[in-house]
Amino acid sequence: MADPLVNPPAFESPVVADYTDADGDLTLTDMSSVTKLLVRAGDDTAAAHDLAVAFGRTRPAGDALICGQRPSEWMVLGPAGAAEAVVDSLDRTGHVSVVDHTHARALFRLTGETSTRVLEKICSLDWADEMTPDGAVVSASVAKVVCDIVRHDGGRARSYLIACDRSFGQYLFDAIVDAGTEHALAVIPPSLDF
Repeated sequence: MADPLVNPPAFESPVVADYTDADGDLTLTDMSSVTKLLVRAGDDTAAAHDLAVAFGRTRPAGDALICGQRPSEWMVLGPAGAAEAVVDSLDRTGHVSVVDHTHARALFRLTGETSTRVLEKICSLDWADEMTPDGAVVSASVAKVVCDIVRHDGGRARSYLIACDRSFGQYLFDAIVDAGTEHALAVIPPSLDF
């Protein structure tokens, strides 16, 4: 029997998509293969101090992004190696756990100035800059799917990372595509561009 830690399973996206030309300024990208490491750490631990990201905010860490998605809980996102480097640097003394959610969560990037119009059709949050500025992390129902949403412009137009349980991935992706049709949404190939 193969050791899954030595030979991890190959990643397969939960999404099958028809790609279109990215002529417009509104795009949807499947980023599900991005590494997603969930860290839970007590407030009094060195790990919580080292992560240094408040609930509801983000911080870049090299090529990775640390997201304070719940109290005492962070999601570290990034290309293979970058997210692991952040987690490997943590002092795990005390109440600290790390779980790899890469295969368990779908992740999409919706980018463009009209992305808020798409989100308004399928989510009831206020997407104004005052409520969800660049770097904000929120949880909400998107097309009736519980999602974690990160505003991460990263030098590009307004951009949102939308994560959900893998089993809802195809449904949510299709719902976003449907909501973006009137705004000329382009579906572009999977990417690890952070």
